[in-house]
Amino acid sequence: MQIKKKIALLAFLFSCMYVQAQTNQRTYCNPVNIDYGYTPIPNFSEWGKHRATADPVIVNYQGDYYLFSTNQWGYWWSHDMLNWHYIAKRFLRPWNAGYDELCAPAVGIVGDTMIVFGSTYTNNFTIWMSTNPKANEWKPLVDSFEIGGWDPAFFTDDDGRLYMYNGSSNVFPLYGVELNRHSFKPIGGRREMYFLKPWRFGWQRFGEHMDNTFLDPFMEGAWMTKNNGKYYLQYGAPGTEFSGYADGVAVGTKPLGDFVDQSDPLSMKLGGFARGAGHGATFQDNSRNWWHVSTIMLSVKNNFERRIGIWPAGFDKDDVMFCNTAFGDYPHLLPEAMGTKPHEYADGFTGWMLLNYKKPVVVSSTLGSYNANNAVDENLKTYWSAATGNKGEWIQTDLGQISTIQAFQINYADQDVAFLGKSTGVFHQYIMYASLDGKKWTVLTDKSKNQTDIPHEYVELTQPVQARYLRLENIKMPTGKFAISGLRVFGNGNGAKPDAVKTFLVLRTEKDKRSAWIRWSPVDNAYAYNIYYGVAPDKLYNCIMVHDMNEYWFKAMDSQKAYYFTIEAINENGVSARSKISKAD
Repeated sequence: MQIKKKIALLAFLFSCMYVQAQTNQRTYCNPVNIDYGYTPIPNFSEWGKHRATADPVIVNYQGDYYLFSTNQWGYWWSHDMLNWHYIAKRFLRPWNAGYDELCAPAVGIVGDTMIVFGSTYTNNFTIWMSTNPKANEWKPLVDSFEIGGWDPAFFTDDDGRLYMYNGSSNVFPLYGVELNRHSFKPIGGRREMYFLKPWRFGWQRFGEHMDNTFLDPFMEGAWMTKNNGKYYLQYGAPGTEFSGYADGVAVGTKPLGDFVDQSDPLSMKLGGFARGAGHGATFQDNSRNWWHVSTIMLSVKNNFERRIGIWPAGFDKDDVMFCNTAFGDYPHLLPEAMGTKPHEYADGFTGWMLLNYKKPVVVSSTLGSYNANNAVDENLKTYWSAATGNKGEWIQTDLGQISTIQAFQINYADQDVAFLGKSTGVFHQYIMYASLDGKKWTVLTDKSKNQTDIPHEYVELTQPVQARYLRLENIKMPTGKFAISGLRVFGNGNGAKPDAVKTFLVLRTEKDKRSAWIRWSPVDNAYAYNIYYGVAPDKLYNCIMVHDMNEYWFKAMDSQKAYYFTIEAINENGVSARSKISKAD
């Protein structure tokens, strides 16, 4: 009787609340929620029209963040790295209008000027300049840049000297060249900067599981960062369509080399909801903390169907560059919330756990085999689709118990969409309801009058809410069916954290030191595990999230180094203690 009274009281209090999105959110969640454009031409799609972008660059210019990426017919700016404002701009001139629109763009800061240039092997692309990009004021700086190249990147050194790096090939290396900062003509010849070494570094092997011995891996997406007098040359490999898409880094004492490899990738995200962290750029926020933006692999309707993720990054006391993608698709603190103090190991994770992994789902209707459970399986590639895109279609998730909800994320999927290229003035509208018992519902967030395109909507609540059920009701889609690849609810489950893993084994293969078989004793009250690894026990910077299994075939090691591993268990209530660190020689 007392329990029933308590639930009734909670229901009464809850029904009096109307919780909206926080006007000044402190957190964000990957994939980045921007109005991704659709594929630009009909024959680019293999199985249907869809959104796509990749190869992102973020630069901090006069205290604001500017985001450029492939084929978006414009760019975005943000003051807080959460709310991104799109600016339409065509960067092509009449004589090169037949080429891709800013494919894999280079963006640099020279003095007080922002410069932008797109990928090309021709010598007739324009370098653009602006001192007021927020107002979309651009003019040609160089009409026809004479040394084009795919996946270019600009870098201005502390002494004002300007460099360009480029390369996108499974045969040729990355190149670097110094440029005259006024004429942009090369000073000296282009030099070879870096070749991949898949025979040594397992993560550079081609294929979804790094096991393709017949195809050479691709290297692309050059970027340069300087810190503490050292130069960090970054590059993407081994292929954009794989979960192992990552950014590697090699370190030198001069901008044009020589460079020495860091054994493990700078950014890599093999598991979880949003996978892949390759071909990106590193930048600083207004507190001088480091971040890395990169490409998230989707590759369902086309190999080049991709999204964007932003990850906290940094440098340790030994000048090792690292990027933290552990829980990288869970809510993280924004720069302003992180504060001015440098974040240790770039740890901005809120501790808000996923509450509805593979929990029961009911829906208004289902299109074909796009089943309801696809919306809660933590796989960005799969999705549920309603039979229509009409107002009133809905999906309901059951958390299994009354839980503390802090935030939710709605990841829309593309099903039967009609658009090609960039579409402005389109938007999603929805209402999110919450309930304690699945019968009496209260509005959690009302965006029935929203006028923005929010394909990866993330809402942090103004205050935590106790609920068991959430129901998402469609009001309007920009185009196509009401389809969801991830309805994700974050907070804490008001229960016990998982037990620690008791037995953890790493068996490194004798003939191929790049690989190891990892196995552990399952934890009954865990739905996932994080495996941390690195070449020193105090440098376990990379992480693999594994769901529903207690083994993993790992192929990403440096064959010439010893490795160290530890594991933690995960459930909706929190994270277990980590296991004792294991060494694999």
